[in-house]
Formats: sequence, structure tokens, C-alpha cells
Amino acid sequence: MGGTVCNQEMSMNRVGINLLAIASLASLIVLSGCSNPAADNASNSAPAATAPGATALKLNLPEPAEPKEAIPSAAAKKPYHMGVSLLTQDDDFYRALKKGLEDQGAKEGVTMDILSADKDMGKQVNQVQDFIAKKVDAIVLCPVDSSAVAAVVTQANNANIPVFTADIAAKGGKIVCHIASDNVFGGSLAGDFAGKLLNGKGNVAILDLKTVTSVQDRVNGFKTALAKYPGIKIVADEDVPDAKRENAVSKATDLMTAHPDINLIFGINDNVALGALSALQQAKKTNVSVVGFDAGPEAQTNISSGTSPLKADAIQFPHLIGMTTVDAIVRSLNGEAVPPKIAVPTGIVTKDSFGK
Repeated sequence: MGGTVCNQEMSMNRVGINLLAIASLASLIVLSGCSNPAADNASNSAPAATAPGATALKLNLPEPAEPKEAIPSAAAKKPYHMGVSLLTQDDDFYRALKKGLEDQGAKEGVTMDILSADKDMGKQVNQVQDFIAKKVDAIVLCPVDSSAVAAVVTQANNANIPVFTADIAAKGGKIVCHIASDNVFGGSLAGDFAGKLLNGKGNVAILDLKTVTSVQDRVNGFKTALAKYPGIKIVADEDVPDAKRENAVSKATDLMTAHPDINLIFGINDNVALGALSALQQAKKTNVSVVGFDAGPEAQTNISSGTSPLKADAIQFPHLIGMTTVDAIVRSLNGEAVPPKIAVPTGIVTKDSFGK
């Protein structure tokens, strides 16, 4: 997610990535993207949701296998040099993604200049122009602004330097391959969990961010999964401005007033899901469950307790996104075909995902 919506998109996918720190050696979860949502920079002014008697446990969720279409059939033909401009290094999602780049780069014998644009489009443009001047073999971008980045992508194209995007998509210029979480699948995992939790019957509300591509994918996956349960009705699908927690608190409160028979709320990222949880706790509603997306530390604490209304979160694997990006570039530079988009697997975190 770049800017505020591409910056909304960008944030979402990374918003919950802390879990990776636990889920893999490489990570520091998750979610989200310009293909990620902006929710992760959401304000924390709303009261924190609390999990009764919960303690942090070890997350037993191994990193999925790397998508086969990214894996080169042979070692790098030479020590390729890549230039990487990240959206930021200030959150766990991007720290984990960076670690994945570094780990796989070392394995493939690739050298990388990894820089952070610090959410500054001008800074990112300067970084890419420096990469062009250095005549790197490939450029990786996590765009600050999906649309504004198109001009500098075109500059790289004109210099015959291939450009790849990770997590956040670019809306312009020629991109060889975009590597990002499979948000549709993540949404479907959340929807299937919700359907089973409700035993196939009940009323569901969605707290959404409809302007963000990655969120659209999550919600589509969620709705498709719920369609298998004819006894479940989606009674509301409401936008939460900027996917901020405090806005989710008020939206969830309004939803419960308008639809007192709601049984479950789906929040499109952790800020939204935790905002809904706070609203439930403030209203002392104990008969409504929440399912979210990201599985950051606060969400994990609630989920692991087994007593919180927050029952599950879909999760992303940013470390795997980084690894997959390096392999896709090596494969492409070696002369092998890569698809225009590679979807990195997502997972689901429930109370059963934790162990002592």
C-alpha cells in the first residue's frame, strides 16, 4: 500500500507481520498492499483490546513452501547485482521481507543494495535513479505510491534494467513480475474458519476498505468461502476510513446497533479487527466473534488465549516474499520465463496454532 491508499494498500499486507518473527527464523506477522492496505499505520488512539488471562505462546506455524514458478532451475549465471528500494524498514513486515531478500541473496550469490524510501516518493525516485546509474542487473521496488512510481519505472525500462515489485504493485511502467501475498486465499481461509465457527448459520458483518486492491481480494475470498454456507447471511459490508482502529471501534458500535443479531465480524486487517474487538468489549457483548487478517502480536495474544472474541487471523509471510523475489529475479536473469505475478501463500492462525 503506498501513499495513503496505496499507502493504504501497502500497509495492510504488512500490518501483521510480526508473527513471522516467531513463525520463521527469518522473520521478525503480519497483514493489507498497493496491493496492500494502509491499515498498518493506523492510529492507536483507540483503547487496546484485552485478552483475559492470555500469555504470549510460541506460534507453531511453519513458513510455507516457496512457489515453484519462482525457483530457478540452475544457479545464477553470474553474481547478479540488485538494487532494492523498500517502502520502509520501520515495521516488522518489511524487516522480515528484507531478511528474506538477504537470506536468499546469500544463497544465490547475489549482491544487493537494499535501501529504504521511508515512505518518501522523492527519496524512492532518487534511489532508483542511483540504481540506474550503477547499471544494476535488476531493480526491486516496494512502491511508496503505486501510480507515481510509474515514471521512474519507465526510466529503468529505458535503461534496459528489469524491474520487479514486491508486496505493493506499480500502476505503470513495465514490471517483469509482481510478488505478493495471496490475499484471496487468505480471505478464503478466514471465511472458511468463520463458516465452521458458526456451524454454518448466522449473521456476519464485514468491516472493509473497498478502495484497496489487496483488501478487495481478501473480502472476495472471504465472501466466496462463506457462500458454501447457505445458512450464513452477510448483513453489512461497511468501509472503515483509512482502516484505522479508532474508526473501526465506532463502525463496529454502529453495526451492533443497526444489526443486534450479528454473530461475527470480519476485520480486513489487525487494526480493524482489534477495533471491532474493543467495541465488543466496551459494549460487553460476549456472543459476537471476530476474525481478522495479519496476526500481529496483539492479535496473537488474543487468539492464543482461547477466551477472546478474536478467534482467528489470516497471516502473511513477508520473509517468504523476500526469498521468492530473489529467486524470481535470478530465474528471469538466467533466461527462464517467470509469470507476471507470483502469489505467495498465506495461512490462518487459531488458538490451535500455539504451543508451549
